[in-house]
Amino acid sequence: MTTLTVAGVLLGGALAGCGGGTPPPPAPVLPPPAAAASPAPPKKPPTMAPGPAGRTPVFERRPATGTPAGGSPSDEKVVALSFDADMTADQGPRAKAGERFDNPELIALLRRLKVPSTVFMTGRWAEEYPAQAKDIGADDLFEVANHSYSHYAFTADCYGLPVVAKETMARDVERAFAAFREAGVRNVVPYFRFPGGCYDDAALRALAPANVTAVQWDVVSGDAFATDAGAVARQVLDGVRPGSLVVLHCTRSAAPVTGDAMGRIVPELRKRGYRFVKVSELIEG
Repeated sequence: MTTLTVAGVLLGGALAGCGGGTPPPPAPVLPPPAAAASPAPPKKPPTMAPGPAGRTPVFERRPATGTPAGGSPSDEKVVALSFDADMTADQGPRAKAGERFDNPELIALLRRLKVPSTVFMTGRWAEEYPAQAKDIGADDLFEVANHSYSHYAFTADCYGLPVVAKETMARDVERAFAAFREAGVRNVVPYFRFPGGCYDDAALRALAPANVTAVQWDVVSGDAFATDAGAVARQVLDGVRPGSLVVLHCTRSAAPVTGDAMGRIVPELRKRGYRFVKVSELIEG
């Protein structure tokens, strides 16, 4: 009897050690993982309301006085640098012969200096340099705006440029947007710059169906066909005020010293307390 009793005790201990004793408490029931938040929709670029009789609105610079709708003081030291990537519809043979209408070194410099910028691109330029157009548009440092398809003038007597017929002006602008889409350009904003900056009331009326804000400038860099980078830099630095919009060029053959000028302009404006913004931020206020 004693031997059996001891054996029974040992067998019971062995069973307990293998889980034959009191069962463990059930595992806690965890709530299902929360669904991943949907990404916020991309911010819509600000635009201006149409002018009288539906005319295309025109923006030149942030107002120098008063407080814009966003509440930021208009004397904030911000400045927008814009670069025109020009190429006319009939310059293809010149490009094939070796003339360069692009300026990748300038774009690389803006990246190194971390300068947000707006590139006003012609549709013909995007067709000639689709990889560069796509690369610029894929970089959040930049936004791409419309500089027409052909870089033909929207008024007569505009620096000798061929003239777009009134009935095809809106179509010319849409053709440029189509060229951007074909090249895979992202970060496109609904802004338009008249070739040569030339426009009149008839052009503003004709362009209304394109639903764009026309963007001009208040500081002319003078970099087009310039050979003195120092002179370009001085002209920009003398002209910039809080809220200014500067026009420059992103075309090696027509503006060969722009990069050198930027190497002087950017550090000096930052030293003066300026912050660089895209045109969309300048319009937003």
